[in-house]
Amino acid sequence: MNLNQIAMLQKFKSSIDQFRSNHPKFPMFVQAVAQDALVEGTIIEIAVTSPEGKHYSSNIKLKEEDIELMKMIQQMNV
Repeated sequence: MNLNQIAMLQKFKSSIDQFRSNHPKFPMFVQAVAQDALVEGTIIEIAVTSPEGKHYSSNIKLKEEDIELMKMIQQMNV
């Protein structure tokens, strides 16, 4: 790993820490979901409303390979 990559990882870690500080309930929510609901067939829905009032939403139905990816991300401990 070169110095640029290390610096980028440090910045990423700092940004994650700041996000957790700004939104303390969200990591607890994600942890609860990860413990209880990451099974094949679970539907994850995301909704976003812009300051102008535009609404966007989507959902995905988890497949086994999706769960494997999420487990790998969890192991990164970000």
